[in-house]
Formats: sequence, structure tokens, C-alpha cells
Amino acid sequence: MRQTDHTAIVLRYANYRDNDRMLTLLSPTRGRMEALSRGCRKPRSSLLNASELFALGEYEVYERGNHLTVISATLTETFYPLRQDFDRLACGTYLLGLAEAAAQPGEPAQELFMLLLHTLSRLTFTDQPWKPLLAGFLLHYAACEGYKPRLMHCVHCEKPLTPEEQVYFDLAEGGLCCHECHQPGQTPVAAAQAQWMRQMLHTGSAGWVNTPDCYCPFTLLRAYVESRLDRPVYAAAMLPKD
Repeated sequence: MRQTDHTAIVLRYANYRDNDRMLTLLSPTRGRMEALSRGCRKPRSSLLNASELFALGEYEVYERGNHLTVISATLTETFYPLRQDFDRLACGTYLLGLAEAAAQPGEPAQELFMLLLHTLSRLTFTDQPWKPLLAGFLLHYAACEGYKPRLMHCVHCEKPLTPEEQVYFDLAEGGLCCHECHQPGQTPVAAAQAQWMRQMLHTGSAGWVNTPDCYCPFTLLRAYVESRLDRPVYAAAMLPKD
């Protein structure tokens, strides 16, 4: 039995009994954590706001065996403005679902945590269009999880790809292929989109600002990432239509 402190974001919750919730937390040091927030649904509970989706804070947790119980929490951010825009709320919920699908219990997730935090902050506190934000997140998410798309050479013949040529994306192989190697059904990728993906892998989230929608292949990156997950992200059904 021990008490530990964790910086964490609430990825999901499930109401439990009359006044409790089971929280799924993402911690940069402990990965995915399942913890009981006892009595948090009571109107005057000090844990009420810290047991909502998107809540970011310092969680004091009581550990007994494999069972975790939140004792107290100090909120850092609630990302409340997301709740005032349904489309951006849907995008934020999708990000939480992706983070939950990737995080593993007990395994550090510093890169994933910071990627989620930065993207939620931009989604909440800027007027940047949602599509470049999510496309950039998906690109770095894939790199973080070990299946960064191959963008510099054809995934079949290994020929270097020039910035101007017509290319296609092979979902199964996880990267771009040249015109000579492409097969029916593969997604064509405009030269500007291919170059955007190459640049974004190097510049990080700072490069997502003011990106025109036509440059970021959001639909393609979403299909690629979701094809690599071992379970569906149900929040995807709520995403704004293209």
C-alpha cells in the first residue's frame, strides 16, 4: 500500500455505482492508468472537475495491489472551451481515443503525452482549422508508435522520390510509392501533400499553424493510423465531415 503522485490527463470515464467513476488516465511516467474516483459525482465533491474528460492535473493516487483510487487532485487545465464547439469537441474526443488505444499500463508515455497536450491546447485555445491539427497529430502519432510512414523513397523499388512527382500511398506497406510501382486502389497523393508530410515530421507542431486544408492529407493519415490499431476508435464517428 502506498500513495503516489501523477501528472495525468483523463482519457475516459465510466460512471460506477451511485457517485463514483472509473477514470482512464494518461500519465507520462506510468502510461495508461485505471483509477477509481470515489464520490466524485456528488455536487460538492472536490474531485468533480478532475474526473471529467480532458481534465489535466496532478492526481494523488492510493495504490493497493492492482487497485488505484484517486485521493485528491489539483487541476491544471480543463480545456473547457472545447465544450462550446461541437466539431472541436468531437476532434478532442477522437484524440483521447487514439491516446487510449496506444498507451500501455505501466509503460512511460512521455512523447505521446506531450503530443496530446500540445494538440489539445492548439485545438482549444487557437482558431486554427481542425484538419491540419489532426493531420499533424496523426503523422507524429504514427511515428511515436513505431510505424512512421516512409516518405523519401518508394516502398517497393526504393527509388528516391522527388518533390514534384506524382506519388501514391500504400497502406499495407506504410509509405509512398512511385507511379511505376503503384497498384489500383492505392491513394494518390499530391506533391504538395507529400512535401507537407515530410516537412511536418521535422518541424513538429509549430509547422501546423496556418496550413491550408488541401496540403494536409487528413483522410489518408486517419485511414493509415486506424488500420494499425487493434481496436476501433469509436469517437471517429463524431468527426466533422470533410
